[in-house]
Amino acid sequence: MRPSLSQIALSRVITIEQFIIEQERRFAPEATGELSNLLYDIGLAAKIINSHVRMAGLADILGAAGGVNVQGEVVQKLDEFANETMKHALLRTGRTCLLASEEDEQPIPIPEGYPTGKYTVLYDPLDGSSNIDVNVSIGTIFSIHKRLSPGKGPGELRDCLQPGRTQVAAGYVLYGSSTMLVYTTGQGVHGFTFDPSIGEFLLSHPNITTPPVGKYYSVNESNFPRWTLPVQGVVRRWKGADGGEAKNCRYIGSLVADFHRNLMVGGVFAYPADVNNTQGKLRLLYECAPLAFLCEHAGGYASDGQRCILDVQPSKLHQRSPLFIGSRDDVRAAELALAAGA
Repeated sequence: MRPSLSQIALSRVITIEQFIIEQERRFAPEATGELSNLLYDIGLAAKIINSHVRMAGLADILGAAGGVNVQGEVVQKLDEFANETMKHALLRTGRTCLLASEEDEQPIPIPEGYPTGKYTVLYDPLDGSSNIDVNVSIGTIFSIHKRLSPGKGPGELRDCLQPGRTQVAAGYVLYGSSTMLVYTTGQGVHGFTFDPSIGEFLLSHPNITTPPVGKYYSVNESNFPRWTLPVQGVVRRWKGADGGEAKNCRYIGSLVADFHRNLMVGGVFAYPADVNNTQGKLRLLYECAPLAFLCEHAGGYASDGQRCILDVQPSKLHQRSPLFIGSRDDVRAAELALAAGA
């Protein structure tokens, strides 16, 4: 008897749990399963955050919460919810020794009485939250490192202050027209789309690779007068001036959304330093490093304008950095142009 269409369709469905288990079996048969379970924990938090993002227009969670976070930015109500959701999903599992959030000034310790694990998770709970009230795509970014501190005691600050090259996993969740979770453990970049009818993330984009040259560039053009002349020159070439090949400008103003589009179809995102943000504006540990790790494993490249983002040794928990990220040849060309114009 031939299988029915529904049976054929079902045989092609791979949940994120099934995929992670298979990846572990193929590439790390000696693994304990802790990292896999940690990724499930993040996926669960993403489902909960997604449910609230979807009802944001109907529930009393829109708008500012009335506070200011450590970055000096107005905290949105959904920011607070996402931050607390990540904490609840990760603190009491015995898989983490310490958390760090863009929203909290200090690292977040494991509550007394709960076991500690061998991983540190750093995250931006709700990237692009200034777009919440206007229904523009937002996201969650996460970074996972193995702890450096010995034993099974509380984690230490040094567990957080590691270069991006040492990440064991990184990824993001995009809350858009569909909700996607994209991650890497160094064995390819894989995307999963959330199916609300069954409450599962399903494999939809295996082995994502980004083109070496992209057709888009994404920058906040309003900062043009505040950039250095070399940075202005790079952007002019992206526009097709000064001998450059013209690209199309696409800028959403939500890092995860801009990065995701360029990752999928090819392009470069840039948030250079400027006279108001001399060290850059984006956060190295919560935004730049995890996306750089993912981008490199998809065939792309990320730079602070002088060096690979993954090689930067952080010195502060909320350190900022310039960022050029996306299609490899585009970012390297920008890096060379900036070096020549310095």
